Formats: sequence, C-alpha cells, structure tokens
Amino acid sequence: MPSTFTRNWAWIAPLSAMLLFGVGMVLPSHPLVALLLFVGLLGAVIAGVHHAEVVAHKVGEPFGTLVLALAITVIEASLIVSLMLAGGEASTELARNTLFATIMIICNGVVGLCLLAGATRYGEQAFGVQGAGAALSVLIALAVMTLVLPVFTTSTPGATFSVPQLLFAGLSSLVLYAMFVFVQTIKHRDYFLPPTAAGVQADAAVVEEHAPPPSARTAWLSFALLFVCLVAVVGIAKLLAPTVEEAVVAANAPHAVVGIVIALLVLLPETWAALRAARADRLQTSFNLAYGSALASIGLTIPVVVAVAVFLRLPLVLGVSSKELVLLALTFVVSILTLATGRTNILQGTVHLVIFVAFLFLSLFP
Repeated sequence: MPSTFTRNWAWIAPLSAMLLFGVGMVLPSHPLVALLLFVGLLGAVIAGVHHAEVVAHKVGEPFGTLVLALAITVIEASLIVSLMLAGGEASTELARNTLFATIMIICNGVVGLCLLAGATRYGEQAFGVQGAGAALSVLIALAVMTLVLPVFTTSTPGATFSVPQLLFAGLSSLVLYAMFVFVQTIKHRDYFLPPTAAGVQADAAVVEEHAPPPSARTAWLSFALLFVCLVAVVGIAKLLAPTVEEAVVAANAPHAVVGIVIALLVLLPETWAALRAARADRLQTSFNLAYGSALASIGLTIPVVVAVAVFLRLPLVLGVSSKELVLLALTFVVSILTLATGRTNILQGTVHLVIFVAFLFLSLFP
C-alpha cells in the first residue's frame, strides 16, 4: 500500500515550497537556508511538471505542451525583469544572456538528452518533420531578429537597438509567436500530433498517455496547483539569485553565467517532461515541449523586456558576441540536419550534447 505522502505528494510539494519561500523571505541569508530553498525549488519543479501533464492530458495535444511552455516563460520573464530593475553592471546584458542560454540549452542540451535517451532505448525514433521544422524556422527567425541584428545595426553604438528598433523587435516577436500558436493549435494542428506508434508499448508513461483523461475537477485542481508551483519557483529563484551572483563573483566567472543559471533553473520542468516523453517513445511531444518553450521564451519575453526597458528607459544590450554568433549558427545548422529526415539516432543526440558542453565550457572559459 502506498504511503500517505506518496499519494499526496503532488499537493504537499507545492505547498511546502510556498512555506519555504515565506521562511526564506524572513530569515537572513545562510547556506542552510539556501539549501532548503533549493530543495523546495526542486519539489515545486517536479510537482509543476506533474500538474502540467495532468492539464495537458485533459486538453490533449498540442494544446497541452503550450501549458508548460507558457508557464516557463512567465517564470523567465519575471526573473529577468526583477533583476533588471535591481540594476547592476550585468543587468543590461541579462536578457540577452538568458535568452541565448535558453536557446543553447533547449536546442542542444534538452534535444540532445531526448535524442540520446530515446535512441538508447528504441534505436531510432520517428517524429513529424512538418511540425518540428515549422517550429525551428520560427525560432531561427526570432533569434536572428532579436539577438543577431543588433550587432549589425548602425543607429546606436554597440550591440543595441534604438527605441524604434526595440519596439519593432518586440512587436515582430509577438506576431511570429502568435502565428505559430495559431498554426500549432488550429490551422495545422495535425503537424504537431505524435505519429502513430507501431506495436504495443509496455512503458508505464505510454500507458498513462492513453489512459482516460482526468475529470474536469481534477484538471482544474491541477491547474491551480500548477499556478502555486510557478509562484513558488519564481519566488524561490528570486531569493536564490543573489546567492548565485555572489557565487559567480567569488568564482571569478563571467557575468553570462548568471543568465545560464537562470535559464537552467526555469527550464528544469521542461527538460524533465521532454525527457520522460522521449523515454516513452513520444519524441514529437518532446520536440513540442522543447521548441515550444524556446519560441515562447523569445516570442513573449522579448516584448515584456522591451516594454519595461522603453518605459523605464533602462539600457538593454541584445546583440551576441562573435563567439556566441558562431555557436548559434552551428546549433541551427545541426538542428536543420537533425530534423531533415523525420527519424533520429544516437549520433545526432551525441552531436547536440557535445555542442552544449562546448557552450558551457566556453561560457566559463571565454
């Protein structure tokens, strides 16, 4: 018989995380407090994935993957804006560093892990080229217009946009993301549905995928607890941010590491959910989660950050360096080749993970 905690962990974890968040706001900074907050953060992340999957199972694909992608974007945008308002030397580049790190983590780290996990279990996996290719094309356009073009514009010095250019970048990002969501959920929804699997899968996650949808009451309860998890993650991550920055300074690491840490924290739910789907031979769902999160990160975070920067007249550096530009180009070229055939294997996963490790290494040793 399962214990009471095993049966009720899905609501115990988010409420405990909220309690730890409240304790962290009252107690002074201390390593033990930071450790407890990190444990609460992990619990909120895992519970958030669970509740997002319950809601996703109720509404079906591809609507379900949007739930987690939008939730992650809320977390990311909140953290970036809060740290921008706090000021500091690295705040002007924080949005760029976080968004670039998000692209590298998702397109290489998350996708690479999913490909490797799926390939070691099934050899080859199939997915819909039309859906994954459409998502990647929008992601490339968003990344180039927001992170690459500022390097080459001449209206302002450095890798920055003028105010009209910022407004255009924010509006175009919003339009592209809205059109992608329209295509994904209405116009060409079939592009993003998992291909019919051959044979019967014995994996527990696959059985769960084909289980009857939860009741409306259960779905609404999970939606409410998902909101609690998101609030806890945002709050705890914000409390941990100064500790992370102090650790970065103490280690004499580049300021870009702060953006990487933020991206890693907020992408934990996405990574866990995508990896579970790949292990259950649902690679299309993994791609929907991964690329959908990257699109939401840029398509929704950029308009929010631009609005805050323009309204409060905060400096904002969006253009990437030459090293990052090379890594971005390499990532997109390899991603195009990975998605070209509609089938994946262990080699493709290894290539993506090596690029991801190179990104982390060059971030620490630029």
